[in-house]
Parts: sequence; structure tokens; C-alpha cells
Amino acid sequence: MLPLMKLGTLAIRTISKPIAARLKTHAAVHPRFRAAIIWMAQYRWATQLQRRVQYGRAINVAIRPLDEAKAIAAATDFLGELVIFTVAGLAIVYEVNRSYKSEAKKEAQRKKELEALKLKDRDLEKEVESLRLKLQEMEKQLQRRSSWLDYLRLSLLFRQAAEQQKTA
Repeated sequence: MLPLMKLGTLAIRTISKPIAARLKTHAAVHPRFRAAIIWMAQYRWATQLQRRVQYGRAINVAIRPLDEAKAIAAATDFLGELVIFTVAGLAIVYEVNRSYKSEAKKEAQRKKELEALKLKDRDLEKEVESLRLKLQEMEKQLQRRSSWLDYLRLSLLFRQAAEQQKTA
């Protein structure tokens, strides 16, 4: 199952590249979308230049806007990369989530096995205790029987001694 999932995510990533390219071509044609991406590219260009100026400690630098063709090219490249990285990121999130679920199932199985072993251990402890009690009872019975045999032997000795005194 694992190789099929990896092949599936690879196929999705591969398919996202032509989708991103098609998005780039349509972005330049649609008027409202075109205006939105030009605004996005101009904003991105301005913030990049402001950061460069800020870190370079330059003052009184005029930021000129990009021309329309460069703005469209920059924005469509950005959108294409955004689509590709979004698909790749979603694939990674899916893989991590699937791996987490798999580990959770394994952990649940380990817990079940551990619980079964604990239950078996408890049952064996009860059985050992039961056998220990039976052994103690048997030892008591054996002790009672040996004391009874000792009593019989002693009484037999007294009889024999009494008979010997009568005959003597």
C-alpha cells in the first residue's frame, strides 16, 4: 500500500505543474484576474525594494513600478510556484497524517497485547496462589496422618510392653 500512496502523491505533484502553466497563460488574458495579478506583482515588487533599501540603509530612493508585461510575468510565475508548493505541502501533510494514524493503530495494538499479558499474568498469579494453598492443605493432612501413625505405633508399643509384663 505504501508504494501506491507515494506514487499517487508523485502523480499529483506532476499534474500540478501543467495546471500551474495553464493558470499562467489564462492569467494574462482574463481582464479582472489580470488587474488583480498586476496589483499583486506591484505590491510584491514594492515591498521587496523597500526591504532592500531598508537593509542597505539607503535614503531618498524612489521606487518605480514595474511595467505591465514584467508585472504579469512575475505574478504568473509566483502563482505557478504557489500552486506547485501548495500541492506539495498538502501531499506532505497528508503523508504525515497517514503516518500518524498508522502509528496510533500500532500503539493501540501494543496496548491491547500488553493488557492481554497483564490479564494472563494475573490469572497465573491466582493459579499459583491456589496451588500454594492446596499444597499447604496437603502438608497439614500429611502431618495429621503421620501424627496418627505415631499414635498407633506408640499404642502398639504400650500393648506389647503390657503383654510382656503379664508373661513375665
